[in-house]
Amino acid sequence: MDWLRKYLIRSTQKPEKSQVDAYLTVYLSLSITIILSLVLALLQSARIGAVKMKSELSVDIAMNSVLGEYNRALFDRYGLLFIDTSYGTSNGSVINTRDHLENYFSKNFERTSVGMLTGRTTLMPAKLANLNITGYSIATDKKGAVLRRQIIEYMKGDPLDAAIGSIQKNVDELKSCGFDKSDIDDKAKDNEKEVSSPYYADTDGDGEAETYYADNPASQVTAQRGIGILPLAAPDIDEISSAAIDSSGCASKRSLKKGTGLDESEKKGIGPNHLFEKYLHEKCGCYGNELEGSKLQYELEYIFAGKDSDYANLEKTLEAIFVWKEAANFAHIMGDASKRAEAQALALTASVLLTLPELEHQIMMAIIFAWSFAETISDLRILLSGGKVPIIKTASTWNLSLEHMLEFRDHLKDGGGTGLSYKDYLNILIYLEKKEKKTMRLMDVIEMNIRKTEGNLNFKLDDCVDILCADFEINGPYNKKIEIERSYGYEMFE
Repeated sequence: MDWLRKYLIRSTQKPEKSQVDAYLTVYLSLSITIILSLVLALLQSARIGAVKMKSELSVDIAMNSVLGEYNRALFDRYGLLFIDTSYGTSNGSVINTRDHLENYFSKNFERTSVGMLTGRTTLMPAKLANLNITGYSIATDKKGAVLRRQIIEYMKGDPLDAAIGSIQKNVDELKSCGFDKSDIDDKAKDNEKEVSSPYYADTDGDGEAETYYADNPASQVTAQRGIGILPLAAPDIDEISSAAIDSSGCASKRSLKKGTGLDESEKKGIGPNHLFEKYLHEKCGCYGNELEGSKLQYELEYIFAGKDSDYANLEKTLEAIFVWKEAANFAHIMGDASKRAEAQALALTASVLLTLPELEHQIMMAIIFAWSFAETISDLRILLSGGKVPIIKTASTWNLSLEHMLEFRDHLKDGGGTGLSYKDYLNILIYLEKKEKKTMRLMDVIEMNIRKTEGNLNFKLDDCVDILCADFEINGPYNKKIEIERSYGYEMFE
């Protein structure tokens, strides 16, 4: 019986051990399946994440690479950073920049042609499905606001020196005296008509009026107005630049392309305006301070006058300065008792000789107008020969005596003096112009000079992009769609 009990016990224990082993096998099988599913899911997620990260890095590299293709000549001469979407051709378009973006993205992301031919595989398969430029700003947008914004960014590291402040001071002095609004030339012409008109008087007592014409002692000076301001004032008319352009194709004259309005903001106020003025003075030449490699030698004069030749721009600039100086010189004579007395004495002599004492005042004014004219020509000669002339004259800074006024061309002097230089007066003229007009003409100057450099024959500022926004659509693994949008530019958004 003992052996039977021991057999039964062994018989009942063996099935229990086999059943436990079976439970463990099923449990491990189920656990491994779950763990493998989790690992595979994590691998898939990591793969998709890696593709997305690689996509973002490739997008950033592509955007930076396109920004790195800024026009070198524009940067070297004017310190401006713009993508020239023409890339040296005659057809500028943001589509060209889109193609460059796509090329840079593909080189940093997709397999090369060699890899495709050799059948190489990758754990991060993806392909650029679509690329769109969704926004961009052009240098000429909003009448040059984008260009001015870059100029201010370029100049903001420079301190506002005393020269800019002095321009404002000179403008205030000019306006306070009213010389910017006076036109003595018109008054002189009216006086000339009055003096030159026939007069009727019965001087011999026969009861019949005789016709008389006044002999204006200043007529020989007045007659020279027709020669022109520049020929009279220039130290050597043959030394004036003969450079000329056809402005019909310039930015200020043609119909300009427009961006999408991505960022047309600009800083406003006295500070930015003064920085813009300083930029003009640094980057543009003028009479007596010409810059090498410029299409027009008198660029600041062009910004003021907008004519197609250096001669015409200088002439218009001098005419504007002449108006101010003639008004100031006329005011000085009228306020100087001794000079007025000299003119009155000469007028009295002339009227007595004519037996027309009623013309004394008109003849005196004609003499004063002629004296102001001759003194102003003398001032311009001094300025053009590198000298200085104050806005408001004193007896010590006056140049021509009444005697020398009659033959003033023989008594013009070069250089010397105190006060403001020619460029100081030119800076005042430019300062008083509207910001948009100055910007458009600055664009003309930039374009004509950049076109002289190699590979930029067809350069246009309305082909130049400042800020770019692009949308990348990428097909990732497992048909996963990845969309990335980036905005890149040469300045930070405010």
